[in-house]
Amino acid sequence: SEWVEPITTNYHGYDVYQLPPPGQGLAALEMLNILEVCAPVHEVNLAALGPSNADYWHFMVEAKKLAYSDLYAYNGDPLFSDIPVGSLLDKSYAASLCDRIDMDRAAEPSIKGGLGGGTIYLTSADRWGNMVSLIHSVYSVYGSGATVAPYGMVLHNRGTGFALDPDSPNVVAPRKRPFHSIIAGFVMQNGAPLMTFGNMGGAVQPETHAQHMVNVIDHGMNIQMTTDAARFTHNQNANVLSLEHELYNLVGRALEAKGHSVRPVNGGAVGGYQGILFTRDSSLPEPVYSEQSITDDHPVNGVYRAGSDHRKDGQAVGW
Repeated sequence: SEWVEPITTNYHGYDVYQLPPPGQGLAALEMLNILEVCAPVHEVNLAALGPSNADYWHFMVEAKKLAYSDLYAYNGDPLFSDIPVGSLLDKSYAASLCDRIDMDRAAEPSIKGGLGGGTIYLTSADRWGNMVSLIHSVYSVYGSGATVAPYGMVLHNRGTGFALDPDSPNVVAPRKRPFHSIIAGFVMQNGAPLMTFGNMGGAVQPETHAQHMVNVIDHGMNIQMTTDAARFTHNQNANVLSLEHELYNLVGRALEAKGHSVRPVNGGAVGGYQGILFTRDSSLPEPVYSEQSITDDHPVNGVYRAGSDHRKDGQAVGW
């Protein structure tokens, strides 16, 4: 395990944080950059279009293809390879990708790839204002199948995430960590914690993280509404776009007319989300953590709101 600095980008005034490589949070941040920078180039306003418009989803999916192509080209263990995170998350780089989006026609992903996963996401917050965004996975069902006695810890089998291409930064090597699908999201505003969120589901995670940010920031959805809203997932290998059934009925035909290979899916295909949003009350003093405050019942200076995906096991609980 390592104590690492998160990677971040600013999306419409909100600082969105992800775990660094070899996790795939890089793609979520790059996708948000593309959405923000390229929207005015293509005269797209996501908030104005809304999710009932096929152009809305087309623009999101095309941004996803570009971000994931870079993810599969560059992601790997930074202890073994120089991963150009700074360059990939530069807004000017996102601007250089805008002309690769055709609002009338679906593109073929330039680089393909993808990982599955068997993952749980959990988030928690306490009365002192601490917020935790946590994700855990042993990858496929029961991971490696090997358990560490007597502790009961199951070892993962994420070695299957390595590449065999010798030119890939993710090529298999001793003492090296493979490409990891698991990511945990965090949002700050004006230097203060605002939101924790995650969406388990293997390769689904970065694209759904970006969708949640668009829902909350562009559309003003609350912490539960963002997960109740329909989502897409795009398979980078097969170039197949999956839409939840009601969304498919709404915009599926129009997206097929743009060249997308579209199919309806049930909710399980888009993973499972959990989130906590903090709303600060400026009239209350900030909580102070001390030995005395551990036993005192002083609430945090604001309100926590939680949301949990109806598609998966999970619930929002406060006490």
